[in-house]
Amino acid sequence: MGAVTPRTVAELARCIDHTLLVPGATRAEVLAACADAAAWGVAAVCLSPSRLPLPAGVPGAGVATCTVVGFPSGAHAPAAKAHEAALAVDHGAGEVDMVVDLGRVRDGEWAAVEAEVRAVRAAIPDRVVLKVICESAALDDGALRATCRAAVAGGADFVKTSTGFHPAGGATEHAVATMREAVGPAIGVKASGGIRTTAAALAMLAAGATRIGASATGAILGGFAPPPR
Repeated sequence: MGAVTPRTVAELARCIDHTLLVPGATRAEVLAACADAAAWGVAAVCLSPSRLPLPAGVPGAGVATCTVVGFPSGAHAPAAKAHEAALAVDHGAGEVDMVVDLGRVRDGEWAAVEAEVRAVRAAIPDRVVLKVICESAALDDGALRATCRAAVAGGADFVKTSTGFHPAGGATEHAVATMREAVGPAIGVKASGGIRTTAAALAMLAAGATRIGASATGAILGGFAPPPR
């Protein structure tokens, strides 16, 4: 997967997971986010697992339902993450974003990191997209690369920068480029955390991201201008 250069608003929308993970989000806010996701034609709407299952027909054709596992700390037993992922799929999730165990990462326990990703992968069908959140801002480049490689070895379809809740911060172009280098062209890279403008989203795509996680989807799409031909 090379750099993505959207030429239309619709192409940019298909690169976005519209996200609502605020713990206090109400049912009305969740349904409004789903309606927005469908209207914009984004790739997925990403919601807290407690908000699944959604009503029939929501979010709408062509928009995947995504949820999070082990969120936001990642400090959960692998079996708990696997069960949470399986339950989410039973409740309609077609994509799962799991948080890696940062303690294991900091200890350099790469076999354990791979094993927990593998446990989640084994608990959900192959058709379900598995993204592994590395919390890139909390890691140096070496640890970030190793985390990405362990995630891929465990069966991840994507590696993802951030939860958006860690005090170290969110996505950066440097982190995205480092992750792309680590996983090669066949694995997705999702940039998430602090992406609120069109320019920021396009910069992440140019750095190697194939998906953007954002709550500011309307602002990102509203500021898009087609690139010159």
